[in-house]
Amino acid sequence: MYLFREDLGRVAVAFTDRRGGVSRPPFDELNLAREGADDDRAIAENWRVLLDDLAPGATLADMHQVHGSDVLVVEEPAAPGATCDGLVTGTPGVVLAVRVADCVPVLLADESAGVVGAAHAGRLGLASGVVLATVQRMRDLGASDLTAWVGPYVCGGCYEVPAEMQEEVAAVVPEARATTTWGTPSLDLGAGVRAQLSAAGVDVDDVALCTRESDDLYSHRRDGARAGRQAGLVMLR
Repeated sequence: MYLFREDLGRVAVAFTDRRGGVSRPPFDELNLAREGADDDRAIAENWRVLLDDLAPGATLADMHQVHGSDVLVVEEPAAPGATCDGLVTGTPGVVLAVRVADCVPVLLADESAGVVGAAHAGRLGLASGVVLATVQRMRDLGASDLTAWVGPYVCGGCYEVPAEMQEEVAAVVPEARATTTWGTPSLDLGAGVRAQLSAAGVDVDDVALCTRESDDLYSHRRDGARAGRQAGLVMLR
């Protein structure tokens, strides 16, 4: 169920894998997608099982992700999925969720200030600054001693892109420039995220695996429309 899970005082952080759910092939098992060809009832059951294990009684706040840089501050315990790519809250009992199948899930917390955040950093989101926007919204709420967890994403050795696309992103985030294992232009989105966070004074805990290389994770690059979604989750208790 978990690739990574950690409890730090009032903060709970987790990245899921694809094991321990009820979805049938090709989405087996713990598919947490908002949309796609999987059975909606199976996805709902997967979320129920996950939240009952991670945070019984908590409320889920998730996003309709659009590869942008908008960040929503969640102030109420019951928050429907909003169109954005970053969520921030100081409200206890709300699980912030980011869904991915190759993009970079970023979770953030300042346990002492009581503020947590989650960001979805795809190619466009990285270049447009969604991670930095999430950090800033957290600081607006009083966060100062931030830690970020970078979860699983498609690595630079696997994420082949046209040279022109590589240049567009690298012009903004040079650290994202990479080369595939077969010698073609690529992007390492996680390296770009880590560089942005470090430059912003945020401590980074990198717990990533490559989604394309790991059978325990969903990957759109590898499986196309047959890919489900894993999630990054953070909550203030």
